[in-house]
Amino acid sequence: MRALVVVNPAATTTSAKMRDVLVGALTSELKVEVVHTAHRGHARELGARAAADGVDLVIAVGGDGTVNEVVNGLLTDGPAPGLPALAVVPGGSTNVFSRALGRSRDPIEATAEIIDSLRAGRTRMISLGSITATGTSTAAVTGVAPGSAEEVAEHDARDHDGGWTAPRYFVFAAGFGFDADVIARVEAHRAQGRRSTGALYVRQATHAFFFGRDRRRPAMTLRIPGEPDVAGLFLCLISNVSPWTYLGARAVNPTPDASFETGLDVFALGRTSTVRMLRALRQTMTREPDLRGRGLHRRHDLAELTLDAVRPQGWQVDGEHLGTATGVRIRNVPNALRVVS
Repeated sequence: MRALVVVNPAATTTSAKMRDVLVGALTSELKVEVVHTAHRGHARELGARAAADGVDLVIAVGGDGTVNEVVNGLLTDGPAPGLPALAVVPGGSTNVFSRALGRSRDPIEATAEIIDSLRAGRTRMISLGSITATGTSTAAVTGVAPGSAEEVAEHDARDHDGGWTAPRYFVFAAGFGFDADVIARVEAHRAQGRRSTGALYVRQATHAFFFGRDRRRPAMTLRIPGEPDVAGLFLCLISNVSPWTYLGARAVNPTPDASFETGLDVFALGRTSTVRMLRALRQTMTREPDLRGRGLHRRHDLAELTLDAVRPQGWQVDGEHLGTATGVRIRNVPNALRVVS
């Protein structure tokens, strides 16, 4: 079996020595080519090359960002029979996708599990999400607060043709509004040399909630075919896995019914008080979430949805902030990708 091993050398939870051990174990079972990513977007280029070259398997060694790039490369021309299968060795800080596939959090154990699955021929097809945006600005991570006057001015100064971006696939979640703004704040700190930790996310989320304007002036409207519009939202998460993310070992689960076998799930919040926000957060972190309350909106097993905003909002895919947009369209893509299970 021909395999391409895509290694992110900057992966936060694997050392160079550990990655050599992982690659050595894979080489003993497969005919492999190993490539270390050298720049942002490189993993996507490698995924596209693997699909064009007819490789049997691509193994991503890294975090969710590396996985997302590889998947978007594999699906450059959309889902099709005969595309390479995907396996993931976790190397990031959260590894949501790998954990959703049932992989061990330990990279060495996960590699052994992949080898066992390959010997047994265990693969399965999973669904993904696809997102496209309009009114976009791809502002660099500069430390400017999302939604600030400076960012809005930058957005307005850019030339836009009113069209939509090319679709981008997500493997576990996308977001519009508050959560994307939090990710942008975290990325700004990471650009200054800070490590990505759960504590950093909590601090930035707290700051954005108390000092951001969108909670008090919600800008977004959720549109689902066949349903009344839901206006006045400041946060919307779209997921196809459960849990949505983790704070260390603790699951954060706003979409507990989501899975690779169904459509997309939505968790959205409208204008809310501090008490209600804290209650919703506490509910998402319980073992069996019972999510309800004023201003909280959930949907399960959707084929598609649209989000519009009266002013630019941050948007993110699999934990990567992509700038701002005034609207996004999101669709479920069934049986999009074969994964080693």
